Amino acid sequence: MKIMVLNGPNLNLQGIREPEKYGNGNFDDLMAEWKATFPEVTFTYFQSNIEGEIIDCLHAAGFSYDGIVFNPGAYTHTSIAIGDAVAAIQTPVIEVHISNIAVRESFRHVSYVSAHAKGVIFGFGLKGYAMAIRALL
Repeated sequence: MKIMVLNGPNLNLQGIREPEKYGNGNFDDLMAEWKATFPEVTFTYFQSNIEGEIIDCLHAAGFSYDGIVFNPGAYTHTSIAIGDAVAAIQTPVIEVHISNIAVRESFRHVSYVSAHAKGVIFGFGLKGYAMAIRALL
C-alpha cells in the first residue's frame, strides 16, 4: 500500500512553531515511527507553503496512491482550488488537523476540503496522522 502524507503551509515548522498548540514532535521522527508501525505501507512525504505545489502533488498522487493523509493548514479555510483538487482525484483523502479547529477562531470552522474528503480528524495532535493511516488501511 502506498500512502502520501501531504502537509500545507507552516507545517515545515512543526515542533518549533507554537509548541503549546501544536506539540514538539517533528515529521522526520513521525515518518520513522510510521514506517516501523506500518511496515506494509510505503510512505511518501511532501510539504509545501505554496498552494500550486500542493495542488500538483494532489494531482500526481491522486490516481496512483492508495491513500492521502492531508493537512492543508490554513489553506483549509481559504483555498477553493485545493478543495477542487481533492474532489477531482480518485485516491481517498483523510483531512487531518493537529489542533481542534472547532474551538479556534470562527474562520477556521470552514473547510473547503472536508466535503471532498473520506474523513476528517482534528484535535488529537500529531496522533491524528496515525489515526488517518489506520483509517486508510
